[in-house]
Formats: sequence, structure tokens, C-alpha cells
Amino acid sequence: MNLQQLRIVRETARRQFNLTAVSTALFTSQSGVSKHLRDLEEELGVTLFERRGKRLLGLTEPGELVLGSVERILAELDNMRQAAQQFVHSDSGSLRIATTHTQARYALPAVLKQFQQKFPKVRLALHQCGPDEIAELLKAGEVDVGIATEGLLANQRHFACFPYYRWHHGVVVPEAHPLARLPQVSLADIAAFPVITYHEGYTGRNNIDEAFRTAGIQLDIAMSALDADVIKTYVELDLGIGIMASMAFNERRDQGLRLLDCHHLFPTNTTYLGVRRGSFLRGYVYDFLGLCSPGLTREAADEAIFGAEES
Repeated sequence: MNLQQLRIVRETARRQFNLTAVSTALFTSQSGVSKHLRDLEEELGVTLFERRGKRLLGLTEPGELVLGSVERILAELDNMRQAAQQFVHSDSGSLRIATTHTQARYALPAVLKQFQQKFPKVRLALHQCGPDEIAELLKAGEVDVGIATEGLLANQRHFACFPYYRWHHGVVVPEAHPLARLPQVSLADIAAFPVITYHEGYTGRNNIDEAFRTAGIQLDIAMSALDADVIKTYVELDLGIGIMASMAFNERRDQGLRLLDCHHLFPTNTTYLGVRRGSFLRGYVYDFLGLCSPGLTREAADEAIFGAEES
């Protein structure tokens, strides 16, 4: 039994048992309509329609009972669709985002300000956590959107992912540090000093390790931290030089420190927006995705969310 069979039963009664009219209304073939009705009768084990040859004359007594059930089922489905549309197009509710400290502190403020101006009735909930927890919260449906650089989002079939932005790591040193006097730093220059950077699995740390591993250079990790603010604090104390996301450096706020350009040393990182595949999103969630990724249309998002999962 399937929805198409139920729709055909209802439409057959509405069209006075004219199968040609039924097939036209449902954009299918007359032979297909007849087969669906026969299959349903066979599955239920009763005759639903009185016939004369290939013509349908009316409903049998069991057919009358089944039609009543069909009408109720399809009416409830319509109610579900209307409820879903009200949900999707509502401009109030909550937007739950799981992301790392770096994204919450440096990438999201401008976007969330625009979002709140457009949707003042929507409550924002930011969950700051590591990439593993972001993926788990998103998979469990406890957040609407996950934002992370690591491939835990982009490489899982459970999620539809969209590029947010691209960025690079940079090296942070005190203004008087010897590296600040070099016209361009190398991996060997960096490795000559103790390094403070992110914990493994955070904010592109794998790309940092891979760059030194590929070059055959041993890096002295003196300290690891979860976010850039902690890294900068200990660089200020001269406990090492920092490798961190360039976007987390602000010349006005971070006086006494210098950010050294390292585009030539480390690969580009991509931060992704992730949502669960098959999940129905409120309309304002699409708006949030669009603010983060201006080229992303609702149609393209739906194609990724409701399309076939990648194996």
C-alpha cells in the first residue's frame, strides 16, 4: 500500500469512476491507474469497485469503508504539510549553533548581528565545543547548524555541508622578536623556537602538523590550547611563538604582538556549515546559511539536504 494508491482511490470517487479523468488529474497513465487499484484490492483481499468489463460503476460496501479511511489519511497528511509549512516559514523560535571558540569569537559576530536585525524574535544559542562534539550534537539533532574547519562535517554522509569561508594560519610573535625582523619566515625559522598552537583536532591543527612533517622538520610544541586568545596570552608572556588562525589577530586589540604572513607555508583551510541530511529547516535557518555563504540558494541547500546520500 502506498500514497499513490490512496490518492487514486480518492480521485476515482471524485471523478465519478472515470479512469481517463483520474489519469489526467494525477498525471499518470490510465493503465497505471487500473493496475494500482487492482494491486490495492489484492493486498486488502476485498473488491473495492463494482465493475462491468473494464468500466468502474461504483464502490462496493468494503470500498465505501476504505474510501472513508483514505479520506481521513490524506486529510491528516495535508494537515501535516500545513503544519510543516507553518514551521518552516515562522519568523520566531530558536537557532542552535555548535561551533568552536574561534568561529564563535571571530567569524560569527558580524553574521549574527545581521541575522538578529532581520529576525529579532529568534533566540540564538551558541554551543562552543570541539569538532567531535559538534558532529555528535548535529547528528543527534540537538543543534540546527554545525560550523567547523575539520573534515568531521564535510566527510560524513549524515551531513549536508556548505563552504563558509577560507583562511590561513599565521605566526604571532612579540614585536621585538627576531622573526619579526625577517622579510619572510620559513618553516625552519619557526621550528627554531618553542611553539604554542591549537590542540590536535582543533582549528586546522592537522594542516600545521602536515606542513612540518612533509618538510621533514621537527616542531617543538611547548603548549597547546583550545583557542587563539589563550595562544596570544602566552605569546605575550614570551613562552613561545604562536601559530593560529590569522582572522583571530587584530592589530588594535593585540598591541605588542605581530602577525607574520604565512600563506606560503601552510595550506588553505576551509570552514564548513553543516546540517543534518533530511532535516526540515525553518525558513530563517536558510537565511542564516545564506548570510554565511551568500552564493548559497535555498534550492541548492535543499538539493544537498534532501538529495541522495553519498556512499
